[in-house]
Amino acid sequence: MEDNNSMPGHRRQILTVTELTQQIKELLEKGFDGVWLEGEISNFRSPSSGHYYFTLKDGASQIRAVIFRSMGRYLRYQPQDGLQVMCRGRISVYEARGEYQIILDYMEPKGVGALQKAFDQLKEKLRKEGLFDPEHKKPLPFLPATVGVVTSPTGAAIKDIVTIMGRRFPKVSLLISPVKVQGEGSAQEIASAIATLNRVSGVDVIILARGGGSLEDLWSFNEELVARAIYRSSVPVVSAVGHEIDFTIADFVADLRAPTPSAAAELVVPERKELIRILDSLSNRLRKQIGTVLEAEKQQSLFLQKRLPDLRLRLGDLYVRTDDLKTRLAPRVLHLLRHRQEVLKGTRVRLLLRNPLLVIEEASNRVTRFEKGLTASTRLVLRQFRHRVESCAGALNGLSPLNVLKRGYSITRRVPSYQIVKESSALAPGDTVNVLLGKGDMYCTVENINE
Repeated sequence: MEDNNSMPGHRRQILTVTELTQQIKELLEKGFDGVWLEGEISNFRSPSSGHYYFTLKDGASQIRAVIFRSMGRYLRYQPQDGLQVMCRGRISVYEARGEYQIILDYMEPKGVGALQKAFDQLKEKLRKEGLFDPEHKKPLPFLPATVGVVTSPTGAAIKDIVTIMGRRFPKVSLLISPVKVQGEGSAQEIASAIATLNRVSGVDVIILARGGGSLEDLWSFNEELVARAIYRSSVPVVSAVGHEIDFTIADFVADLRAPTPSAAAELVVPERKELIRILDSLSNRLRKQIGTVLEAEKQQSLFLQKRLPDLRLRLGDLYVRTDDLKTRLAPRVLHLLRHRQEVLKGTRVRLLLRNPLLVIEEASNRVTRFEKGLTASTRLVLRQFRHRVESCAGALNGLSPLNVLKRGYSITRRVPSYQIVKESSALAPGDTVNVLLGKGDMYCTVENINE
């Protein structure tokens, strides 16, 4: 601005702080639009608004930087202190503090692409959470009845899988869940397809397939949403994404990684001809082993047969011995039976003598005698007590004041205290008294007192 103070005849132009700041802001925003910077992030913070605030610095200088939420959501990695970045933006002035800053619309890590940085960050995060641990890997079924495939319905991957599975084992069912394998919304479709196949009854294994491509083409399989869907799957998941040299986050989380979709089909489904060959080989080996065992058992049986004596020669001896034992045993059995009968008789007599019916009858007679004696004693005691009660009642009746009143006497009580009056001096003319008679009472007023 020109200094009007040094020019005669001109008025001095005085600006407010706000006006000066606005002019500086206009100059900077017009002159520094689309500036590329390289520096190190420090003092990074991300408040609840979703904006990113930090400082870009090099060895000698620094500048405040901001990435608004509308642009920050496109970053595939998380900025952090110490990260060397290359970024593009426009210079602006924060008028409230009079500070200039750069508002960024693009930023990527220096020396490594943004996608690669995001890949490394997510891989390290999931590794620390244990999503790659071997103990979480589920074994594949030996011969699945139904194979679910999550892939593009028009890509080469599904054609290879169908061809190879049809050649190796035609009777295996194939359930295809068509999804987008790249582009906006593809990660959500892939995660949803994995969850859907888990709810379908009979699916034994899931193949996650896609043909080769760049890191950006394969990025849907590097999304955290897809990784967690694979981890939550109760059905084993085989990752067959890209070529053999391609690695995605899905490969690390999946229960098995196949280098290609074709290799996945070969790993999941065994070859029918090879199974038949193995079964035939095992069947032949089993028949030979059974034949060998039978022949050995036959030889062993013949050997034992030769060593066994002729049992028919011994049968005659056994018959004679049996008859002899029968003859000797019969008298002893009869003697034992007679002895047991005598013992039984004696036991029966003793039981009759101790017949519980006789004991019960005797006890019943004793109870009857005791009952009669107890009844007589009780009646005698009651008569004695009744006589004593009547004597006491007569004595009490003689002492009762009510009987005295019935003979013409009365009781005088002072009102209102109802105290019994024993002397005339306790009253005064005009007092009210209650006179209790043999039958009823009355209230009287004292007119005269005689000492």
